[in-house]
Amino acid sequence: MADDPLHIVETPRFSITYILGDEDDPLTVENTDALVTATDGTRWSATVLTLDEVARVMDSWTATGECAGGSYLQVKDLVIVREPGVEAMTRALVGIFDEYGMKTEVLPRFDP
Repeated sequence: MADDPLHIVETPRFSITYILGDEDDPLTVENTDALVTATDGTRWSATVLTLDEVARVMDSWTATGECAGGSYLQVKDLVIVREPGVEAMTRALVGIFDEYGMKTEVLPRFDP
């Protein structure tokens, strides 16, 4: 369980604030929102899900009827990772900025 819903990871170029639910463990979390904040104050949002979590969510929507009975998943700021946990999620987000640079439009940006 998360003691604090905000789990912050610092990197040399930015910080990532993960917003954890009451039952989330930073080592095993599979579905979380994150706010990436560069050293200059530029901010981006991300929703990070594991492959297993994508399947679980879509399967549950089959029963509830959401998203055309679970036939699709659409999230503007979605990043899908293979492994659970904040560490794997951080590697993915760092990788995005390594590949696309700090001016990336891969993730939605918030105006500072």
